[in-house]
Amino acid sequence: MLKYIFKRVLIFIPTLIVITLVGFIISVNAPGNPVERMISTAESGGEMASQTANQQEQKKYWTEKLGLDLPVFYFSLTSLSRPDTLYKITERNEKEAIDRLISKFGNWSEIHKYNADLNLFFNSLIRFSVDSSEKALYDLNDVTETLNQLKFESLSLKSSYELKEIEAKFKKMEALISKFSFLKKFQVSLDSIQTDFLAIKKTATPWKNYIPKIAFYGFKNQYHRWLFGDGGKYSNGLLRGDFGTSYRRKESISNVISEKIGWSLFFSLLSVVLAYLVSIPIGVKAASKRGSGFDKTSSVILFLLYSIPSFWLATLLLMTFANTDVLHWFPESGVKPAIGYPDGAGFLEKIKISLPYIILPAICYTYSSFAFLSRTMRVSMLEIVGQDYIRTARAKGLSERQVIWKHALRNSLLPIITVFATVFPAAIGGSVILETIFTIPGMGLETVEAIQNNDYPMIIAVLTISGLLTLVGYLISDILYAIVDPRIKYT
Repeated sequence: MLKYIFKRVLIFIPTLIVITLVGFIISVNAPGNPVERMISTAESGGEMASQTANQQEQKKYWTEKLGLDLPVFYFSLTSLSRPDTLYKITERNEKEAIDRLISKFGNWSEIHKYNADLNLFFNSLIRFSVDSSEKALYDLNDVTETLNQLKFESLSLKSSYELKEIEAKFKKMEALISKFSFLKKFQVSLDSIQTDFLAIKKTATPWKNYIPKIAFYGFKNQYHRWLFGDGGKYSNGLLRGDFGTSYRRKESISNVISEKIGWSLFFSLLSVVLAYLVSIPIGVKAASKRGSGFDKTSSVILFLLYSIPSFWLATLLLMTFANTDVLHWFPESGVKPAIGYPDGAGFLEKIKISLPYIILPAICYTYSSFAFLSRTMRVSMLEIVGQDYIRTARAKGLSERQVIWKHALRNSLLPIITVFATVFPAAIGGSVILETIFTIPGMGLETVEAIQNNDYPMIIAVLTISGLLTLVGYLISDILYAIVDPRIKYT
């Protein structure tokens, strides 16, 4: 058995590599700017003109912490016109604008000078403050508005790549600078930027875009850091259980998962145990009494339950049994009182307190599995009871109970074991709908909130762990196959 498990684990390795690659590609290409998401600002859109030096420092910190100052992969296939250091530009809109300019003109050296001078111009505006003597000569509100407009135009110029749009912004910035004498010193820098832009158009070499080039970056790249970490400075790596930082919570995803997975795992295991305890006896009895009133009645009832959507039943139960105007038998949300458990409460006392909160969700988690599992069990049992060794057991004089429960049941469990493999990924993903309706603090509700808030690292972590647990579930199922059916060999 150990040899078989070792072989299966070896097969898992390429599958996990593909899963991590897919997750990483999604995270890298996800829309939005991660750094802007991590910075707490009062600005709409995260890229307004009133950025401060402190925010610039925050950007630098989060860029380094998230590993965005590194190349994406071990190598890249690019063109002769593109530099090997384009990844160092962390502003996504700015990088896209530079990439578009390179695609149009192909002369990186001139584009780089234009971009560098534009950044110097913008940073000088950020640091600029009006002298008190100048403030006395002009309307302060007009001065502030003009400076903010000038900052906004220079910032938006960094993400512009259309020629007409760039030229229009140059004219607008010139008009803003001419409004006040103390802004005249910025005209020299703006003239230099315009000269750089003219040089880009005059020295265009678009043919370089058609010559391929491979750039190698070694182990200092985002994917390697994501897998193996950076030595513990900011990340321990995916292989050590570090899934990065949540954009929404600004804390370790591993801590969030360890906090939330408990309730999802509890309800997943509870629903599976209840479903198996009910479905297996029903399926066995329906098969042993095929065509009887019990078989027909149970089939109708179970399929009616199976046809009811879980969200509809959950809403109905809440409106009926957690409604002060109807029957207020159960709490309407959560898994414990809002004030928490009493100080010093023991394990059994906590279970007693949480039990009313658990009943309605447990019903909704479990009922839909009854029909599927019981019918699967019935079909499997019918196939087994028609085989020769069952007829031989009956011919030996064994009671029908011994024939069914001792000889037929074990071999009919194989399809049921397959369903058991889904328990593990369900624990990490949770039941998105039910956890949201009942406000259960599990992974399902956390996943919904992550999607609503574009918390891509959390979403990728759920995807990655779900893939890993799916592989583990199938491995356990394969082992159980051989345990319940001696005819199945590990070879």
